[in-house]
Amino acid sequence: MGRAAELLLTLDRTGGRSLRAQLEAGLREAIRSGRLAPGDRLPSSRTMGADLGLSRGVVQECYEQLTAEGYLVARTGSGTTVSEAAWGSGTPTTVATAAGGTNGPPTMIADFPAGVPDLASAPRRDWAWAVQDVCRTAPNAAFDYGDPLGVPELRETLAAYLRRVRAVDATADQVLVCNGMAQGLSLVLQAVRPGVVACEDPGAIATARAASASSGSAVVAVPVDDLGLDVAALARTPARAVVVTPAHQWPTGVVMAPERRHALLTWAHDRDAVVLEDDYDAEFRYDREPIGTLQGLAPDRVVALGTVSKSLAPALRLGWAVLPRRLVDAVAAAKDTADRGTAAVDQLALARLIGSGRYDRHLRRVRAQYARRRTALVEALATHAPEVDVSGLAAGFHAVASLPEGTDVDVVVARARDRGVGLYSIGLNRSDRSPDPPMLVFGYGNTTVREIQVGIAAVADLLRPVG
Repeated sequence: MGRAAELLLTLDRTGGRSLRAQLEAGLREAIRSGRLAPGDRLPSSRTMGADLGLSRGVVQECYEQLTAEGYLVARTGSGTTVSEAAWGSGTPTTVATAAGGTNGPPTMIADFPAGVPDLASAPRRDWAWAVQDVCRTAPNAAFDYGDPLGVPELRETLAAYLRRVRAVDATADQVLVCNGMAQGLSLVLQAVRPGVVACEDPGAIATARAASASSGSAVVAVPVDDLGLDVAALARTPARAVVVTPAHQWPTGVVMAPERRHALLTWAHDRDAVVLEDDYDAEFRYDREPIGTLQGLAPDRVVALGTVSKSLAPALRLGWAVLPRRLVDAVAAAKDTADRGTAAVDQLALARLIGSGRYDRHLRRVRAQYARRRTALVEALATHAPEVDVSGLAAGFHAVASLPEGTDVDVVVARARDRGVGLYSIGLNRSDRSPDPPMLVFGYGNTTVREIQVGIAAVADLLRPVG
């Protein structure tokens, strides 16, 4: 056993668990329980190693891992301290807890939730700079109630940015700033009141249902195949609005084929319908050519929805909708009724971030990081479970793993959680919640390379063919 100078930590050298894993788990527990408080300084790696009988390198690796997870903060000249963000939250997003155990739930060694970006990489300094710059330079009028559509500076910046990177056909007067994609979807449906809204299956069905409720609309599920949304099946429904993710279908990762895109726009014109295009993670592409928006092909029929929840952080609650001109007034009225407009200071800060080039630089940094994690996931599965087919890798920060026929995916998920690994069935995104065919969605946005490697190794036998 060993003891640190400022905190009681014990290591079991008789068991099979690595000393580094034990040290990481001990520090996580100390932070979650409050034994280590915000701002508490940890011993240096040399001191901690000497007290526990570990090499300095092992302690450094532990500190680096917990810093990446958001538990610790390392600053030159200030040492390593407990993060304000991690303490008291119960379980930081990158480290969940598993059910079972007689002495409380064991710590997860890896978690693969989809749709969560790397929270540790949120550009806090850049955002603080932008907010400070706004507070220092913005005129007094900027702090009054404003246009419910949004601050003109951000709307102009977004229109220019989306024209440049997504081939959107829009000017500032068509842009609505909102509190994330879900609100934008809800506001548009309130304005359109289509009666029936179609949604991809599998897809963001729960989000579509929640957003449709405010307009009194029902939701119908339309299947997705290797070419994207089945437009022929859509045409057999009474829907007058459809929610799609054509650039990187959620969650399968399929790119909507050109012929399906054309057919969808023809359907919208013939049905006098609106297409709600969720461009949720288009910034993150790796080994494919850029794919322009549907909105750029039919700006009178398509609403382009976007958000910084994936590119910056979900906590910012900033999104936008690029609207057909005929819908602008109705959607603006719905937004005004909902909340009088999104926070103006945050809007101006985002405009500063994009206009300064810091937003693009941040995207380049995290895109490279996600690419490394994608490679780590593919290599880990190829090494430990080569029978698993992986798809949906061309963009975003999640992949889909097709398990061998006959696999009970619900059992796999439950047994993996018993081992401290969070896995998620694609059935959660199917309209009937069916676990068949057996597929898993592996999110790697908020999962480190080390966690990916350890996690896949720990559950590899569960992913292989039965028998």
